[in-house]
Amino acid sequence: MSTYLSLNYHLIFSTKQRQPLLATEWLDQLHQYLGGTVRGLGGVALRVGGTEDHVHLLVGLKATHCLADFMRDLKKQSSIWIRDQLHVAGFAWQEGYAAITVSPSGLPQVDHYIATQAEHHSKQNSRDELLELLKKVGIDFDPRYFE
Repeated sequence: MSTYLSLNYHLIFSTKQRQPLLATEWLDQLHQYLGGTVRGLGGVALRVGGTEDHVHLLVGLKATHCLADFMRDLKKQSSIWIRDQLHVAGFAWQEGYAAITVSPSGLPQVDHYIATQAEHHSKQNSRDELLELLKKVGIDFDPRYFE
């Protein structure tokens, strides 16, 4: 018998203090970089998207991945790249992240959700989006972190 896995995650993280620092002109380039970094860390980038103050990733990870280490490396490498390659002085991601497991049957829905972020955020800001999502999937949170 072999080992068979389906470890898919919807990952969300924001710029520090939710500042609108992710410029439209290079947002696609950032998404490509994040996807490449996921692959470089041994994961599979299924979809990357987001808007001016946050990103969403749909990724597949291996059983040997430690999610906290993966996220630390992804955020660190992309912060350095944004500062050095895109010349955004002092850029940083906000501490923490949201990681929600996704069943194989839920992949198309999450993929579509990430692909349509610009449209979605014409109606709702990223803070409210995350609060709604956390409530929907039953994740407890401290409201102080959303003030």
